[in-house]
Amino acid sequence: MVQTVRLLVSGLGNLGLRFVKIIAEKREELSDRYGLDMQIVGAADSRGIAYDQNGLDPHEIMRIKESESIGGYPGAGKLGVSMLELIRSADADALCEATPVNLKSGGEPGLSHVKAALTRGMHVVTPNKGPIVLAYPELIKLAKEHGVELRFDGTVAGGLPAIPIGARDLRGARITRIETVPNLVTGFILDLLASGMGWDAALAQARESGALEADPSWDLDGWDAAAKLTILANSVLGIPAKLDDVERTGIREISVQEVQQAAGLGEKIRLLAVAEETSSGYDLHVSPQALSPTHPLGRLGTKEMGIVYYTDIYGTITATIREENPIPSAATMLRDLLAIY
Repeated sequence: MVQTVRLLVSGLGNLGLRFVKIIAEKREELSDRYGLDMQIVGAADSRGIAYDQNGLDPHEIMRIKESESIGGYPGAGKLGVSMLELIRSADADALCEATPVNLKSGGEPGLSHVKAALTRGMHVVTPNKGPIVLAYPELIKLAKEHGVELRFDGTVAGGLPAIPIGARDLRGARITRIETVPNLVTGFILDLLASGMGWDAALAQARESGALEADPSWDLDGWDAAAKLTILANSVLGIPAKLDDVERTGIREISVQEVQQAAGLGEKIRLLAVAEETSSGYDLHVSPQALSPTHPLGRLGTKEMGIVYYTDIYGTITATIREENPIPSAATMLRDLLAIY
């Protein structure tokens, strides 16, 4: 017996479209291996929606998005209709929320999408950090009240299963310390500086590669790493941390000379996020640190992220990922869905 899972996809940008592509490529494999027919019945971008209770063609979604809004989907598209309207009316089992992170707007529109889907009894999977950082307790409570699951494995370190390792695989342990390099952009820039490039040239190359946004403060000032540490504190350590609880220092004040001196010693400077157990709870902080080659994260490459869990009974566990493109981050939504079903 094959179970049909009807999906709504919110956001058809970097991650959303890649997720659609993954579903298109793996649909037969998912049916054969897991007995699941992952069927996209609705999708939305900022200008419109498409909905067909019998399923949309993932290849057609990708074709349309090459040149226009999904609202132009033949026979199923509507321009000027929002994703929130679609969630409130569609017949679906799960929402895949992949709109951009936006903490400055209170996590919108993603936060409203997640709340609406949970309230309607849909499971939610998302790599969008905003709703989880800003409303974790509320969303977990809402999911429990409506008998559904909220999963967000892609919110920390891209495709690395950082959250499942801590929350599932380390059950029964006391985690005394977490160290993580969860941000690719800062590592990319720091390695350019280490190679002899100046700050202006490094930032320009990071922008040209698509790694750095037009507003670089989210990455350079440590907000992204702090947001991810906040999620780990809530979901793994079980403490009600807020973003403001994280002591944060970004990489802007680091000199080229400092980075090159560290490289000369065989060290790598990385923006390190740390949760450390103290007598009064956990200390949360983000700052650039010079990591020696003997440190578990001291050999991370330009396109790599990692996490280290220090525990009382399971020893020290390290996991890293090399993420050349956003596909692993998009694939976390599939991983979350398979964990649910």
